[in-house]
Amino acid sequence: MRQVEEQIRKQIISLLDSQSLAVLSTQRGGQPYASLMAFAHADDLGTILVATSKVTRKHLNISADPRVSLLIDNRSNEDADFHAACAVTVLGSVEEVSDSERETYQSCYLARHPYLETFLAAPTTVFLKIIIRHYLLVNRFQHVMELHLTDEMDLFP
Repeated sequence: MRQVEEQIRKQIISLLDSQSLAVLSTQRGGQPYASLMAFAHADDLGTILVATSKVTRKHLNISADPRVSLLIDNRSNEDADFHAACAVTVLGSVEEVSDSERETYQSCYLARHPYLETFLAAPTTVFLKIIIRHYLLVNRFQHVMELHLTDEMDLFP
């Protein structure tokens, strides 16, 4: 079992390392909302970092309900994607990066996205961490593998 989990972790890390954009899903009042976001991830797979303006719909949604999902995939929009593409759905909750964490997480984020340094430093930008609860990895079109980092009941009370 431990070997299978390690294999899943390696596949997730490989996918996260190979992509710089994710689709962030939020919701408000039962209406889903999706946003294309630059992201970075911590080495332990427990945290994903994103940044957004404080005056966006996604930030308003997160403020009302911090539960989110991310979709990260390596599709190429070719027919082969049905058998070769890989996607991971990430379930978690959002918190603002604290002052004590900022330097470490900012280094991680800017290593992936150095062109966003001015945006990240702007007073209108909020720097967020997604605390990951669960990964769902799909490859070979319908082969689903799961990695639970915490009890799923923590995510869905």
